[in-house]
This record gives sequence, structure tokens and C-alpha cells, in this order.
Amino acid sequence: MLTLDRAGTHVTLAGVQIDSLGFAQVVDAVVQYASAEENSPEYVVTPNAHHVVLLQNDARLREIYEHAFLVVPDGVPLLWAAKLLRLRLNGRVNGTDLLESLCAESAKRELRVYFLGGRPGAADAAANALRKRYSNLQICGTYSPPFGFEEDAGENALIIEKIRGARPHILFVGLGAPKQEYWMYANCKRLSVPMSLGIGVSFEFLGGVVARAPRWMQQAGLEWFFRLLAEPKRLWRRYIIGNVNFCLLIARQVFARDAL
Repeated sequence: MLTLDRAGTHVTLAGVQIDSLGFAQVVDAVVQYASAEENSPEYVVTPNAHHVVLLQNDARLREIYEHAFLVVPDGVPLLWAAKLLRLRLNGRVNGTDLLESLCAESAKRELRVYFLGGRPGAADAAANALRKRYSNLQICGTYSPPFGFEEDAGENALIIEKIRGARPHILFVGLGAPKQEYWMYANCKRLSVPMSLGIGVSFEFLGGVVARAPRWMQQAGLEWFFRLLAEPKRLWRRYIIGNVNFCLLIARQVFARDAL
């Protein structure tokens, strides 16, 4: 069984341990693990500032994070916080970019991938876009479950049956946080998929269902602001109140460090 040596490769932000691997290292670790059929099912989580705030009062989510194969920094504010605390994170591991890079590698290595989640039509749109870029990519299934599916035992059983029948090496789960993390943790063992990843709204971005921020805004850490302007009613609480709470958590950690 392939294992990942993570000794000394993480930092702690507001009590959350985050792996400090670079983007290429994460892609390589996931692909290697997914390629080895004897490995037991694992999952990857991709936290941003919103997730860090949620983790403060969600014991179930903390447990999920503690058992993850990798916890990689999706949000640029996490990189800023680490720098402020004089901790080292080796760059952003954005979920959308990770999805595309893993699909590119999967096409080279003949690995099967499955897309679960997204708004109606988003997973199919993302699959079509990626097949055009990577002609050898084997997308063995897509499914966008109805709202509230996680409370429906019959629907959940149907999803598990679909995925098990497709036998993917990598499962991308785009249900939004923390629903996608709850679902992966509860079901990954039954799925028998080597590697599952929570990737948020990545299907919508890659499928053109939702516009993604320009590259300069992504690099400047303003992707959250672009999304807020695009969907203010849905996202104002997450980004306005959530970002303030994240800043307060990091400030508290800075003051605690300086008091030592």
C-alpha cells in the first residue's frame, strides 16, 4: 500500500493543519495513490478561509479534516496568513486547477474519473470541455444529484451504485462545503474509489456555467470578491462576515505567538 510521508510538511492556521506541499507535489501524490489498485479509499479536502471559519465550531468537520489524505490550501488568504505567521505554504492548490491537472494526468495514465455534483448540467458541461482538451481522458460517469439527496437513502444508494459500477480511479465531488466533505467521509469506503476530492464549484467554472475571475484577480487573492459581485445574495454572508472572522482568528494566533 502506498503511503504519504507528511512528517514536517504541514502548518497550523487557526487550529487547522494544512499540508505545505506544492501544486505539482499534490498532483503527483494523488495520481500515484489512485494508480495503485491495492490502496484503500482516501479523500482530499481543499480549504479556504470560509472552511477555516467553519472548522472552529464543527466537530464533525474537524474529524473529517483529521482523517484526510491531504489538506491543501485553496484560498490565497491562507497563504497570506501563513506568511504573516512566518509559516511556509508552498503556493495555492486551487480546486479548479487541481481538477484540470489531474484530468490531464489521468488522460496520460489511462485513469478513469467520475464527476459528481454541481448545478444541473454543470458536470456534463465540464466533462465536454475537458474531453476536447484531453482526447484520451476517460470520464466514466457524471451525475448531478437533486437538492437534499443526502437525506434520501434511496437516492444515496443509487449514487453509490452508479459510482461503484463505473469503477473510477478518481472521484471529483462538487457539492460545496461542508456538504461534499460530509458526503465523502460518510461514503468513500463504500464507493471503493481510490481517491475522492472535494472541488466546490469547479464543474461550473470549467463548464462555463459560472464565470471565473480573471487570472490577475486570482493571483491577487481577489477571486472571492469577483464571486461576491457575481452572486451577492448567496455569498455575502460567507465572504463579508466569514472573511472578517477569518482575519480575527489569524490576528488572535499572531498575538498568541508574539506573547510567547
